[in-house]
Amino acid sequence: MSVLVTGGAGYIGSHMVLALNDAGEDVVVLDNLSTGFPWAVAEPAKLVIGDIGDQALVRELIETEKVEAIIHFAGSIVVPDSIADPLGYYLNNTCKSRALIECAVDAGVKHFIFSSTAAVYGMPEENPVSEEAALNPISPYGSSKLMTEMMLRDTALAFPLNYVALRYFNVAGADPEGRSGQSTPRATHLIKVAVQAALGERPKLDVFGTDYPTPDGTCIRDYIHVSDLVAAHLAALRYLRDGGRSEVINCGYGNGYSVFQVIEAVKRVSGVDFPVETVPRRPGDPAALVAGVERIGKLLGWVPQRDDLDQIVADALGWEKHLNAHRDAS
Repeated sequence: MSVLVTGGAGYIGSHMVLALNDAGEDVVVLDNLSTGFPWAVAEPAKLVIGDIGDQALVRELIETEKVEAIIHFAGSIVVPDSIADPLGYYLNNTCKSRALIECAVDAGVKHFIFSSTAAVYGMPEENPVSEEAALNPISPYGSSKLMTEMMLRDTALAFPLNYVALRYFNVAGADPEGRSGQSTPRATHLIKVAVQAALGERPKLDVFGTDYPTPDGTCIRDYIHVSDLVAAHLAALRYLRDGGRSEVINCGYGNGYSVFQVIEAVKRVSGVDFPVETVPRRPGDPAALVAGVERIGKLLGWVPQRDDLDQIVADALGWEKHLNAHRDAS
């Protein structure tokens, strides 16, 4: 029996593959390489290049690889892009997820773990945000993910498919052993962009809005180390295999940092005082978004190991230096 990881050549997916490999699981990856890289899929995992919307391919993979569980990362994730191209996001994130879920049901796959997002909460009235908070996404990205959550909920009521939807807050950092990291050139993650500015890959760092109702006027986010995040996925897989019921669970640390605090951490860890420029707000950015984390500990027994902003930055910085050295060598 194997685990199918969609989007396993991407940032979070490649870390998931590492964790599954380390746990002794048989892993097959399905990725169209639109933002992923074949070298990011660590052996002995098997990479199949293709699209999750290709139902014939997915059905064949599930049958030939004897897939017992699906961990679904594949999708588009840039909030401003979703506002500019809503139909593209609904196609890639919602319609293709529906096609994947249908294949899972038809083939009798029992366990499904979905990469969701805190963007389903929109502009929450209170922080930390519990899983019971109102769902009011303010971007097509958030709406596209919420629609998939709804499809999973309804499907699990009708068929023997149990799922866990993990609502990510802000994922950052890189594998502490230097095996993978955020490698997408157009990545918009704050820590990734700030590290690039510190290394001279960008002339400056833009801060989108300083007039939010927060202590320093910049957005506050809950940053979770990617290795802790994939550990939560492993815990979710164990939970489902042990007979756990379908659940929606936040993934974060329960504390937040402002944009300026993150910039200070990157400057402190890198030792570089890079230029910072303030620019107008971006559409779709809530002032604060911090995870309520009671459920993840209670249900999954998950305990974070890397809840340290400087360590998250250091791992991201180390990976960016690795990418630079690789580019220089080639």
